[in-house]
Amino acid sequence: MSKRKHDPFDAPEGMDGKTDTAGADDATIEIDGVPHMRDHKARLIPLDLIRAQDQLQDEMVRKVIRYAGDLSAQISRFRGHTMDDISAFDALLAAEYGGPARASVKGNRTYLSYDGCLKVQVQITERIEFGPELQVARDLVEECLAEWSAGSRDEIRAIVGHAFQVDKEGQISRSAIYSLLRHEIDDDRWRSAMQAIRDAMRVVGSKSYIRCYRRKSSDAGWQPITIDLAKAG
Repeated sequence: MSKRKHDPFDAPEGMDGKTDTAGADDATIEIDGVPHMRDHKARLIPLDLIRAQDQLQDEMVRKVIRYAGDLSAQISRFRGHTMDDISAFDALLAAEYGGPARASVKGNRTYLSYDGCLKVQVQITERIEFGPELQVARDLVEECLAEWSAGSRDEIRAIVGHAFQVDKEGQISRSAIYSLLRHEIDDDRWRSAMQAIRDAMRVVGSKSYIRCYRRKSSDAGWQPITIDLAKAG
C-alpha cells in the first residue's frame, strides 16, 4: 500500500523493513492507472486523497473478516462432520440391539471415551412459539388480577406483568410464562388461563448443540473445549 509520507498511523515495519500485510485483501481499484478506493457512499476516491490511517483500518478490517469467514466455514465443516460421525455411531448402536435406524435422534445424549477423560454431549433444544390461546390466557389473568384485592398476590402481579411484556424484538419472556404455570391458585379462571397457555405452546423446530469436554483424570472436573470466540483463551 503506497503512502504519501511518514504518518504516525503507518504500520510498524518488521526486521526486513517490509510492512506485514500478509493475508490482507487489496481494496484498490485501478482507473487509468490511478489506484482508487470506494467509500461508504460508493464513490471512487483516489488513494492519494485517503488518509493513511483510513487505509490501514480498511486493510485490517478486511484481513480480520477474511480470517473470520474462513474460521466460520471451518467450524461449520466441523459441526457437519461431527454430526455425521455421531449419527453413524447411533446407527451402529441401534443395529447392535436390533432397533430401527433413525435419521435423527431426539433427546440429549452423552458419549464418553473409554478412559472417561473425554466427553461429547449433544443437547437438543426445542423452539417453542405461542399461538392465539396466549391472548385468551392474558385476558383471563388480567381479569383475575382486577378482582383480587390490591394488597395481595403482589408476587403474582409482578410475574404476570413481566410474563406478558413484549421485548424490542416483539417476543415475550418464555421463562416468565413458564413461571406462571408453577403457581397453583384456587380460581377457575386462573386454571383456565394456565390451560390456555399450555394449549398455546407449539414446537416449531429444534436445534442441536455439540459440547466437548476433557479432564486430566477420571476423578477431575470437566473442562469445556471452548469454540465460542468471546470465551476463547
